Amino acid sequence: MRQFDQQRPNPARMYDYMLGGKDNFAVDRQAIDQLAELIPEAVALAHANRAFLQRAVRYVRAAGVHQFLDLGSGLPTQGSAHEVAPEARVVYVDHDPVVAAHSRALLDGSGRATFVEADLLDPDDVLARAGHFLDLAEPVGVLLVSILHFVPDSAGPQRAVDVLRERVAPGSYLVISHATSMGYVEPDGGARGVYRGSAGGGGSDRCPAEIRDFFGDFALDPPGLVQAVDWRPDRPKLVGDWSLPSSLMAGVARKSG
Repeated sequence: MRQFDQQRPNPARMYDYMLGGKDNFAVDRQAIDQLAELIPEAVALAHANRAFLQRAVRYVRAAGVHQFLDLGSGLPTQGSAHEVAPEARVVYVDHDPVVAAHSRALLDGSGRATFVEADLLDPDDVLARAGHFLDLAEPVGVLLVSILHFVPDSAGPQRAVDVLRERVAPGSYLVISHATSMGYVEPDGGARGVYRGSAGGGGSDRCPAEIRDFFGDFALDPPGLVQAVDWRPDRPKLVGDWSLPSSLMAGVARKSG
């Protein structure tokens, strides 16, 4: 298995550390500790994002969908889709070859989950490879959780998501969470900025209307596109609960027909 570079922080390992995992190195922990000084809510938002993914997977599974395609997944640890729905089939997709090698080792012997090294911006390749493990003639839950804000518009994320929506079977679900005002933002006319995430790469800090566009003609299930913590929470918000900033939007939509 290809080894992680222990001298440079890795976004997947950093996220694992924020979620309380052990698949990370000192350089990743140091990077997150520095990030937390700049953005104190960063770790809490990571937990809110993972909690949303878990609630969304349970929701889609309860709707009768028994297979998931997790794009830009990072490491499949700390309550990932195959752990939330162990009876479902799950394909994790990431373009990082080192993450791919580690993920395959983590999933070895699971039987119902696998990893595909591919780029979500090439949906034809993703679907062709995923189709060896999933039955794409049946509904699938497509997970794009906290990944699209790392992709600038110039890379064509809208086209990629459009192809995914078109190609999945009726009854499929699209699950998205997306940053809208988090990190280092350089304003551009008030509507959007350049998102500088923890990995240091460029992306797009989109407004809610632009995030909604990714769902296309899929029908958003209630409560619609809302803050991640407010999407079907496990318990009602109590008086005195700390409120996260409205910087992470989330929604789940279904393909009709």
